[in-house]
This record gives sequence, structure tokens and C-alpha cells, in this order.
Amino acid sequence: MGVKERRTKILLILFLISDTKFSPVHIGEKIQLVFDLSFNQKTRGTISALLKEGLIEKSEKEEEADEKSSYRLTDKGFRELCLYFPFFRFLKEKWDGKWRIISYEIPEKKREIRDRFRREMQGWGLGPWHRSFWLTPHPIIETLRELVSQKEEEAYIQAFEAQHSFGDRTILIDKVWDTQTLSNKYRELFKVWHDILSKEGEREQKLRNVVDQYVSLLKEDPGLPSDLVGPTWIGYEAFNIFKEVRGILLS
Repeated sequence: MGVKERRTKILLILFLISDTKFSPVHIGEKIQLVFDLSFNQKTRGTISALLKEGLIEKSEKEEEADEKSSYRLTDKGFRELCLYFPFFRFLKEKWDGKWRIISYEIPEKKREIRDRFRREMQGWGLGPWHRSFWLTPHPIIETLRELVSQKEEEAYIQAFEAQHSFGDRTILIDKVWDTQTLSNKYRELFKVWHDILSKEGEREQKLRNVVDQYVSLLKEDPGLPSDLVGPTWIGYEAFNIFKEVRGILLS
């Protein structure tokens, strides 16, 4: 799977298996195979850390992380996951109608700082509006403040919250996020999924291949709310198809 960082992978597993219900998930052998996760000491340590931080909860009374336990995502854990996969946010939350605008001009001689800052913002659903101006509907201002507070890059950053007052919003959305190209990528994903499911093979391996392809595209989806892309947006269709495939292959 295209997520190597163990912490994010565990949060992603809990969401993709339970989706917006946040139902308890048993990370047994099937799930470990599908998501390429070994329940070793590092995994147990990561789960313990997530429990302490309140990002996940354990359904059993025992405190020690083990393979027989079931875990569920918390609201706090969901919000952290959405910083890496913004598509999930508005499946559960309602958009507040506000746009967040970030402007930064970090000098070329500070390239290392600039590149690090860009990497840390990758999952915030940001789209390039104009030179040095980035736009997102996601509530990331406090996250940004915490990220740059007391750091050198703080001096180069400005951030705003605003509501759209005038202009064709459809044109803006297509310009900033190129939704047509993203829509085409989802259509290609459906073809790949069809090929995976039509071939012979173990169910777990098929689901692993489906997940791998899906996660790769989810990294690109800015997670625009239905208020902006409409309730029939192809990304929502993909999510519903994934849930159906998941239910069949894990049954």
C-alpha cells in the first residue's frame, strides 16, 4: 500500500474498514494482509501511542495492544487522518462555507524550509489559485498555526479565512483543482478495479490490489465538499463502490 508511515496506516485501516460509522475493527490476519501490516512490536507500540493520544479507542477492557483486540477511530483520530486524506472529511462533516487562503513566499536560499513546508501541507486539500496563493475549503488554520509557530517559516506566511462573494464558483474550482482530470482518473480506477475483480485469485489479494489503487488516487483528491462538486461527484461514487467491494471480499 502507498502509505508507509505506520501511524497513518493504522488510522486509515480503521476508517476504510468501518467508514463513517467508526465501528470497532479487528486487525486480524486478513486485514494485515490487505494493508501490508505486521502485528509486530513496532505496530503494538504505535497502537499504544495512538491509544494514549486519544486517536483510537480499544473495545476490550485490556490495556495492552494485541492481535485479538478491536479498535475504533475517534473524532480526534479522524481529524488527523483528514490532514493526510482530505477526501474523508466531508463524508462525515458539513462544510462551514469558508475558504482558507494561504500565501507564502519563502526565498530560494531557504529551499529546504520551503520544501519541508510544502510536504507537511500535502494532504490539506490545497489548490494553486495564483502565484504564492493557495486555496482550500478545509479548516486547517489552527493546524497551520501549530505547524509554523516559533519556526523560521512563520515570518514568510500569511493566512486568511473568507466567504465567496462574487464570481463563477465552478470556473474557480476547475481552475484551482482541475476536477475534470481527477474525474477521468476515477474512471480509469473503475476499469482497473474491474480487471482486478474479474481475474482469478484469493479474495484478500484482490482487496489488497483494490486498496492499493484506491489509496494512490485518494492522495490526489482534495476532498471538496458536495456544496462545491455536487452530491453525484464521482469520488463519492468510488467510495460507495469500494464499500461494496470491501463487503464482498471480506465476507
